[in-house]
Amino acid sequence: MRIAFIGGGHMTTSLVGGLRARGAAAEDLCVSDPVVAQRERLEFDFGVRTTPANPDAIREADLVVLAVKPQDMAAAAQSIAAELATRRRIVVSIAAGIRVANLRHWLGSDTAVVRTMPNRPALIGAGITAACAGPGIDHADRAAVERVLATAGPLVWLDDESQMDVVTAVSGSGPAYVFYFIEALQNSGTALGLPAETARLLAIETFLGAARLAEASNEPVDDLRMRVTSKGGTTAAAIEVFNTEAVDAAIAKGVEAAAARGRELCDILGQD
Repeated sequence: MRIAFIGGGHMTTSLVGGLRARGAAAEDLCVSDPVVAQRERLEFDFGVRTTPANPDAIREADLVVLAVKPQDMAAAAQSIAAELATRRRIVVSIAAGIRVANLRHWLGSDTAVVRTMPNRPALIGAGITAACAGPGIDHADRAAVERVLATAGPLVWLDDESQMDVVTAVSGSGPAYVFYFIEALQNSGTALGLPAETARLLAIETFLGAARLAEASNEPVDDLRMRVTSKGGTTAAAIEVFNTEAVDAAIAKGVEAAAARGRELCDILGQD
């Protein structure tokens, strides 16, 4: 499968690196980017072909990954529309806030489009991506998309594109929530007398360990929480304060606000 990337930034670098590590041939990968330094870096690191011209990048491709900033998506999509019309390719968007309908409007109404939402840990192969298939995407197309994005972490398919706003709020923005909580834990430890580096290590490794335990366990996360929360113990004292301060409700409100903002941005970014 020949793959073209429009945009040579961090996500493309991660995907190209992952594909090359899994045995993809350099000659089957091509990246377009207007910045000479970006192209030279990709050529040096991975041996892939690069070009400043978007249509040239996709000419021989079977699958095209649109990896540009959301505000640049309309122009990037329109720049390859004529070339896409010459034969069928799968087009994968990894830009936030751009609906399938907008992509097909810019690319051509018959274009086979998959809209995805990866998150930032995908840059180190530890992310998760949600995907929504547009009209005309079949089982083989889904498998092709999965092969490309598997280098960034697990992929889940959504039945309804409207769920993408919730995905954006939960997993797209979610790493920032985790960093926020790690920061709070670290600052609390430091305030209570721990050295800053010790508090940082304790906070980060606690999150990593708890997440891995949740992933490895078949138990619901609330059961896992209760196993750590001994009646009358130290954890119970902290959880009681969290409940009194309605931390869970604040998180829910934050996620709702993120989802609402996601819908607003879709409306803005989808305008011609």
